[in-house]
Amino acid sequence: MLKFPQGFLWGSSTSAPQSEGRVEGDGKGENIWDYWYEIEPEKFHNEIGPEKTSGFYKNYKEDIELLEQTGHNVFRTSIQWARLFPKGTGDINPDGVAFYEDVFKRVKEKGIELIVNLYHFDMPLELQKMGGWESKETVYAYENYARTCFELFGEYVDSWVTFNEPIVHVECGYLYQFHYPMKVDAKAAAQVAYYTQLASSMAVKACHEVDANYRISIILNLTPAYPRSEHPADQKAARVAELFQAKSFLDPSVKGEYPEELVSILKEHDLLPEYTEEELAIIRENTVDFLGVNYYQPLRVKAPQYQWNPESPFLPEYYYEPHDMPGKKMNPYRGWEIYEKGVYDLAMTIKEDYGNIEWILTENGMGVEGEAQYREDGMIQDDYRIEYIQGHLRELHRAIEDGANCHGYLLWTFIDCWSWLNAYKNRYGLVELDLETEKRTIKKSGHWFKELSENNGF
Repeated sequence: MLKFPQGFLWGSSTSAPQSEGRVEGDGKGENIWDYWYEIEPEKFHNEIGPEKTSGFYKNYKEDIELLEQTGHNVFRTSIQWARLFPKGTGDINPDGVAFYEDVFKRVKEKGIELIVNLYHFDMPLELQKMGGWESKETVYAYENYARTCFELFGEYVDSWVTFNEPIVHVECGYLYQFHYPMKVDAKAAAQVAYYTQLASSMAVKACHEVDANYRISIILNLTPAYPRSEHPADQKAARVAELFQAKSFLDPSVKGEYPEELVSILKEHDLLPEYTEEELAIIRENTVDFLGVNYYQPLRVKAPQYQWNPESPFLPEYYYEPHDMPGKKMNPYRGWEIYEKGVYDLAMTIKEDYGNIEWILTENGMGVEGEAQYREDGMIQDDYRIEYIQGHLRELHRAIEDGANCHGYLLWTFIDCWSWLNAYKNRYGLVELDLETEKRTIKKSGHWFKELSENNGF
């Protein structure tokens, strides 16, 4: 049996915009997802928008009971900025305060450790109208929002998170058009990335000012980049891919400074953001207490086959292109490679290059389309999900044996949730959600996860 260290955390992660939904009179302001769905519903799978989600706002009492029934000793969720501050700044929504307070109290009463994230791609619409993360005013608005959360809810929250996967809103919103505002503008992307990092560092500072004992993290989707070959051009492609994808937030968040090679590349392409020395000092002096790591798939790259068209807008793929490695193991539903050893490689990188900072695997999971086909006797028999988790846990256990400072494993996700443009196309939950009736039914993996948690291993 693989046993994990005493006190190891077992649970799941979700986000407020993907789980809460909306009810009439809840006081929540619009965010960019609400707005984008209103103007272009056809972009969303089956035209299911963010007002639906998994109904946590109405059903949270039942859902917290289900956390206990699936063996959680930790739960990570988020606060919707626009639920607390409907316009991003100004007046606070008392219904939002009361909702989060009751949720957090109930989770704590179950003896479940609570990790709360402050931003999960859900920019308040009123702030987006003023430039969103392209504007320094948003940085100050975020710092005020974060400080308010620390003051309102700090007594219930065990650990705070500044941002979930900040590279995603940079890439998807400002390079690849998967998130609103759907720009293709590398200069804006660099400014957005910088202001997001500055906001994160300012939130770390505010958190420790409110209470020096509070612990705060950032959650990064660290995708190890593997080169096609040993050829120097392929090796460089992988190195630069990691600079953009991982180190652009990992280094300033943990080390307090940006990688020199990344700065040189941005300078070479005239992409350096506006910044001040005072801001760089804030980033340098306010690093995170621990790290959250999301891992789903590796990034396989090779040197570009063709020269970049000088008339084309800059993208990171100037330096690399995807490598479709033959024979890889795939999740056919999500189109993602399953590569368990990536967990071990990430763990060793954190150990050797980042001072072996304490970290938690905060997301890992398998999205499957058409799960109803696996229902027998009223329960989804998702053995594939159990095998997926076991495979990754074997590599995580090996990493811990080799000195990795990892303290927990959180699955994405607790209950089937709404997933941005994909809506409910792929299901990830330990608990099945019937979209029509909102009935919740624990899957085979949910019962297995309880055993995993109780045994502290498998």
